[in-house]
Amino acid sequence: MDHFYVMGFKKWKRYAVVILLALFAAIFIWFERDGAFSVISGSEPSALTKGNADESDIALTFNISWGEEKVHGILDELENHQIQATFFVSGEWAERHPEILEDITEQEHELGMLGYRYESYLDQELDEVRRDLLEAKGVFDKLGYEDIKLLRPPNGHFNEEIIEMAENQGFTITHWNVNPNDWENPGTQKITNTVMEQTANGDIILMHASDSVKQTAKALKTILPGLKNKGFQFVTISELINQAHAESKLAD
Repeated sequence: MDHFYVMGFKKWKRYAVVILLALFAAIFIWFERDGAFSVISGSEPSALTKGNADESDIALTFNISWGEEKVHGILDELENHQIQATFFVSGEWAERHPEILEDITEQEHELGMLGYRYESYLDQELDEVRRDLLEAKGVFDKLGYEDIKLLRPPNGHFNEEIIEMAENQGFTITHWNVNPNDWENPGTQKITNTVMEQTANGDIILMHASDSVKQTAKALKTILPGLKNKGFQFVTISELINQAHAESKLAD
């Protein structure tokens, strides 16, 4: 009996260790999953933050939510260097500046949405976010842009629920992984250095074309030829998505 008790206790102890290890692993996975920009795969809701790291293609993107002056200089630089970018614009801005939207698309740049009012989706109820998307889509449909499938939530704020809802409405949420914070006007050289030093294969670069930017167009004079000289190829977000092995990640 004593021998049986010792063996049973040892067996129970082994089981306890296995259970504790499994619990620890589960907790670790949970924290990893809920951390910022954790990689997820399969059919889970996901946001695009980077393209194929094995390809030299990169995507240059611009956000516009207000103003009508600075965008023209940026468009001129893109045209001078024969580069197509992806512009994410709010429905409210598009409604007020349809002629600038036409200039953007006539240069064969791609269009994406920033919602309608450019207010953080994390500060709104899910139904409010849904209404904002529908209102934005209605504006773009009315202006003749019915095939917009790209969405960048205002301020880049989103969670799994928002991604899932957007996907159910046919949108792909697009984030970024290179951000020079050009809207803060930190200096033309700093904007240039950040982009030139941080950009790698498959990257999505975030810049702005609202009237807050005062140094972006000038920075592009160096950035655009500089990235080309490094061997990068500029593509739209849709082209980046169509490449195999594009990375999808979830942000909190």
